[in-house]
Amino acid sequence: MSNVNACFIGKLCISSRGLDQHQLVMVILSAMQTVPPLSLYIHIPWCVRKCPYCDFNSHSATGELPEKAYVAALLSDLEQDLPSVAGRTVETVFIGGGTPSLFSPEALHALLEGIARRVPIARQAEITLEANPGTAESGKFRGFREAGVNRLSMGVQSFNDRHLQALGRIHDSREARLAVEIAKAAGFDNFNLDLMFGLPRQTREEALDDIRSAVELQPSHLSLYQLTLEPNTLFHRYPPPLPGDEAIWEAQQACQALLDEKGYRQYEVSAYAKDGFRCRHNENYWRFGDYLGIGAGAHGKLTDASGIIARTWKIRHPAHYLETAGTLTGIGGHVAVASEELPLEFLMNHLRLKEGFIETAFTDRTGLPISALEPTLSHCLKDGLLERCEGAIRCTDQGWNFLDDVLEKFIARR
Repeated sequence: MSNVNACFIGKLCISSRGLDQHQLVMVILSAMQTVPPLSLYIHIPWCVRKCPYCDFNSHSATGELPEKAYVAALLSDLEQDLPSVAGRTVETVFIGGGTPSLFSPEALHALLEGIARRVPIARQAEITLEANPGTAESGKFRGFREAGVNRLSMGVQSFNDRHLQALGRIHDSREARLAVEIAKAAGFDNFNLDLMFGLPRQTREEALDDIRSAVELQPSHLSLYQLTLEPNTLFHRYPPPLPGDEAIWEAQQACQALLDEKGYRQYEVSAYAKDGFRCRHNENYWRFGDYLGIGAGAHGKLTDASGIIARTWKIRHPAHYLETAGTLTGIGGHVAVASEELPLEFLMNHLRLKEGFIETAFTDRTGLPISALEPTLSHCLKDGLLERCEGAIRCTDQGWNFLDDVLEKFIARR
């Protein structure tokens, strides 16, 4: 019963008085099947230098990082959240930022050990750490592995030094390749490389060169993102000279074809993996699973005993977070998702997956019948944007290429 909210079981027991033991067990087992998997996201907000395109909650480090204080704050934060996930097991952990690899292996060991003492973690849990190639050290990477991290995600972005400089990265192409070799030597056979395309003055061939360079290093997973000019970033205020839309589209199509040729299967809008190496943590997001979020500005999504889904977030600024973590003041917000919002929230995640979703999963995750998607669902099926295939609903090739337009149709129906 480790995957069932303990409060939920208590309510089931009270409401099921008069049933014999076998019948009660069957009721509980039935409930277990509808409880979403649980993940844990941990945010470490510091980095060496803020990149001009980055809109994440990240802050340039000044002086020595408050590792011990921040680890203590994270554990207090987690303790405050525990009643909402009592009896459930964490299936995946993702430590993101910022640049979490700035922390020492000792700090991460204390963090992961402290988490394991407070909440059950699955024996085969995927535990990912984001790392910057510019902070790679052989001793550090070995220490991360010994601390319990079993997957790395490295923000390479490009293997072209001119483009790396334009992006404000602190590493060059040589350091990127060296970081991968250090990771392999430390025992990481499961690692992701982040790449970007549509970079300032980037040609189609340069984008393909980045893919070729990445594939040579044999990562198990690749993430490929288009550079976008997000509000509240330096690039948004002072836009760099980006390629035109048609050139970006051609580069994207060429990169996707090359990745497929090299055995990296696209399973999500920006994610490509060798067989057996999909990112389980991100898949839980896209399948509308539950996740705790601890750390400065971390977001969470939880389903309670009555099936109500809530979004949570913690206060953003690291200094304020350190002062208030584990108290009500440290909670930035807690909002229940209205039933009329659930269909769109579900689709915005699930339709990012190439495989789409099983129709029964919609009801399992939202508590709503599939008819809640009508009449827009029928219109999209008729227009060739979505298709039904063996009990699943997914985007057609046309719908996949115009996913934003598909989602806009569901936004308009609200």
